[in-house]
Amino acid sequence: MLKVYLSGEIHTDWRERIVTGAEGLQVSFSAPVTDHDASDDCGVAILGAEDSKFWHDHKGAKVNAIRTRRGIEQADVVVVRFGEKYKQWNAAFDAGYAAALGKSIIVLSMPEHQHALKEVHAAALAVAEEPEQVVEILRYVLTEALPGSA
Repeated sequence: MLKVYLSGEIHTDWRERIVTGAEGLQVSFSAPVTDHDASDDCGVAILGAEDSKFWHDHKGAKVNAIRTRRGIEQADVVVVRFGEKYKQWNAAFDAGYAAALGKSIIVLSMPEHQHALKEVHAAALAVAEEPEQVVEILRYVLTEALPGSA
């Protein structure tokens, strides 16, 4: 079973497209919490309220880091998606952590972000533009099948 961690932006359906496309392959997926409000508020919901937004965010980031570190450490492959709507600093951090652990990284990004992501791309083993390309990489890794082959 290939373990794949899906890191990055949470505003589009890219995760669902990969999971659906990989049906039938020996792949298990994990990801950060993708409910934006739950992710932001987990620290204060569990550990208590904070008056300062800084400490509110700090608690949430640390609690989320427990899940993120575990997911990346247990993964064979880390897919890091950089979307167009927001700058995903957390995704860049996840890519760096995965690289430091020697994980296989697939970056999913748009061509117009190539320059901004050049260091992240340099650490990746593949740079894809569409979730379906990630599925084809996983299929090839697991079955040696190229797209369109029967």
